[in-house]
Amino acid sequence: MAPAELVLAVHLAIIGFNLFGLFAVPLGAWRGWSFVREPVWRLVHAASLAVVAVQAALGQLCFLTEWQYALNGLRGGEPLVMRWVNGLVFWALPMWVFDAAYLAVFAYVLALLWLVPPDFGRLRRRAPRLGP
Repeated sequence: MAPAELVLAVHLAIIGFNLFGLFAVPLGAWRGWSFVREPVWRLVHAASLAVVAVQAALGQLCFLTEWQYALNGLRGGEPLVMRWVNGLVFWALPMWVFDAAYLAVFAYVLALLWLVPPDFGRLRRRAPRLGP
C-alpha cells in the first residue's frame, strides 16, 4: 500500500469511527447498550471530533488531508479506488460549509456527553487495587 493510500485508509477509519459514534450514542442510550457509556471510548470520540472542530475554527484543513495531498503530489495519478473514495470524502463545497458543519457536529457531541454521560465508575471498577 502506497503512503497516500495508507493515509486515506486511516482517514476513512477515523471518519467511520466519528460517524458511528454520532449515531451509536443516542441509539445505544435508547436501546440500553452499555458500551455507549464507556468513558474511554466516549472521550476518544469527543477528542477526535474536537481536533476536527479546532482545525475548522482555525480555518485549517485536516492534517490528514494535507498529508494525503502532499503524498499524492509526489507521484503520478491516483488509483481508481482512491479516486472513488476521495470523491466520497472530499466534496467541492466552500470551506465555510465544512467549518460550520464540523463545529455543529462537535456541539452535538458535547451535548451527547451531557445527555448520555459516560459511566466513569467503570474506570474505578477496572483499576487494579494496589496494596492490601
